Amino acid sequence: PSLVLLPSPADGKPVSLSPLESQPHSPRYTASSQRERESLEVRMREVEEENRVLRKQLSLAQSRSPSHHRGNHSKTYSMEEGTGDSESLRAGIVAGNSSECGQQPAVEKCETIHVAIVCAGYNASRDVVTLVKSVLFHRRNPLHFHLIADAIAKQILATLFQTWMVPAVRIDFYDADELKSEVSWIPNKHYSGIYGLMKLVLTKTLPSNLERVIVLDTDITFATDIAELWAVFHKFKGQQVLGLVENQSDWYLGNLWKNHRPWPALGRGYNTGVILLLLDKLRKMKWEQMWRLTAERELMSMLSTSLADQDIFNAVIKQNPFLVYQLPCFWNVQLSDHTRSEQCYRDVSDLKVIHWNSPKKLRVKNKHVEFFRNLYLTFLEYDGNLLRRELFGCPSEADINSENLQKQLSELDEDDLCYEFRRERFTVHRTHLYFLHYEYEPASDNTDVTLVAQLSMDRLQMLEAICKHWEGPISLALYLSDAEAQQFLRYAQGSEVLMSRHNVGYHIVYKEGQFYPVNLLRNVAMKHISTPYMFLSDIDFLPMYGLYEYLRKSVIQLDLANTKKALIVPAFETLRYRLSFPKSKETCALFSAPLLPCWEEVHESVHFLTSLFSISEMQVTMFTSPFYSILRSRHENYEKARYYPWPVELFITSPILPLL
Repeated sequence: PSLVLLPSPADGKPVSLSPLESQPHSPRYTASSQRERESLEVRMREVEEENRVLRKQLSLAQSRSPSHHRGNHSKTYSMEEGTGDSESLRAGIVAGNSSECGQQPAVEKCETIHVAIVCAGYNASRDVVTLVKSVLFHRRNPLHFHLIADAIAKQILATLFQTWMVPAVRIDFYDADELKSEVSWIPNKHYSGIYGLMKLVLTKTLPSNLERVIVLDTDITFATDIAELWAVFHKFKGQQVLGLVENQSDWYLGNLWKNHRPWPALGRGYNTGVILLLLDKLRKMKWEQMWRLTAERELMSMLSTSLADQDIFNAVIKQNPFLVYQLPCFWNVQLSDHTRSEQCYRDVSDLKVIHWNSPKKLRVKNKHVEFFRNLYLTFLEYDGNLLRRELFGCPSEADINSENLQKQLSELDEDDLCYEFRRERFTVHRTHLYFLHYEYEPASDNTDVTLVAQLSMDRLQMLEAICKHWEGPISLALYLSDAEAQQFLRYAQGSEVLMSRHNVGYHIVYKEGQFYPVNLLRNVAMKHISTPYMFLSDIDFLPMYGLYEYLRKSVIQLDLANTKKALIVPAFETLRYRLSFPKSKETCALFSAPLLPCWEEVHESVHFLTSLFSISEMQVTMFTSPFYSILRSRHENYEKARYYPWPVELFITSPILPLL
């Protein structure tokens, strides 16, 4: 695949990409799509202002009128249900919903909104980030995310949110693996697997003092303030405990193909991508017993679920229709094939929540899919650092780390010539571990070695070559912007070499500031390895074929487990990128392309220890710098922050020389 090269952050001019700025280097982005996305941003801001004015007018109208019209077909929507001029479009799907413009309690300014999300695995963790970005972009209230996550997702998201440091956002994790026994008895054909059933047990999983929660799928994108959806809880009456949008496909009608037999549902059924749960009332109704009995009975004839928890929710509602409050369909615009989602909106101001509920995701067929895709890409590539904004008037919980950081920054002397460098030491970079799927078990003989390196976007072309030369595990820290991270994802997914390797850990450290934090990147890559040894290298160094096995044998031969020895890998420099790689150090002397000591004319003192003064002299006489002790204990970190501008070179490494 072709590669887009962007300027290196080391040149003092870091790449700055706005969320709606098109990438002229990429064929994905055209001038027309750029204009669409720019107009979309403008329109979104206009809608926010319109909503503010509408709320003010509504408040004035309520104060003047002692009574208000109530009914099932009011011509005026409340602030939670959109504008009245689009009701005719929604009538087919929204019929039966109550508008109730009058006396609806507004969400208090600093009221915390609770959101629950089930997340498992590497890919779902990336989806959660995009969902959270869309929520944070519009939100005006404190948020409390309840994440039901497996061990993988917890490690990724815990690090991400800890380094993101978004004010007025709290994160709690619940072990999804402990919940498996609650739902593992239910056969499920849906691609979400066992985790697609876990929304059924939220009444048991979430804290007993939590009364209400918004439950979201990971493939959701918000186009409005989530507080508007939270306000809909006030519209529940009687025994209504579930807020759901009607399913917009014909799935539950049973007419999609011959002998299609779906689970029982009320009419078209309901989609569970967006759920409002009144937890306190559900617990009093013995929800746990209710859904279990229903599932056991239906499974006797249905044998398995096709749409995971959604089938069981619908079977319960079929028997107990009084439980559900039907949300207007714009709270869950379902972009799967052959849906009636187009009846939920007329223009951008009607959109509230977009649900990519087709297995095809962004490739789904829809008349307005390009518009929805651009909206999704807006948040996918949006700079997450811009979402670290305070909520004015809403006090945040005291964060000791943040307070210490502010104290240290205040002690710096702004007149110091090195002020910018010293200040950069305290920058907390947002970090997304294991950006792609990772799967590796270290060798049981305790000789395994992980190659550790760091890179930016302009070194991306080295990845395939390194993977071909080094068959062992690799840990890479990539210094990228949000937009560049998506370019990397597309590049990796289009590479057969990279997709065939599951033992490469890609850790994204997001750009911030004007310097390239080389040792922070190394520490991130070093911290997340599972082998007892690491081979520390710059991304420009291309290891010889077979070096992985050579190093493992050397660990045994030199008894590194019980002795302190450094293994130094001699390096050669060539200015030719197109060359046949030498297979051994003996063939280097006969090699047609000139192989020189590493950086002999540029930084001899820096690379002295890894250079050979001549190819025939295979010896190293001294060792003084820990910077290039190539094979290190995996517990050693780079304590001090250093920033270096590295030029583009290609280096070749030959078998190691032991230093005794």
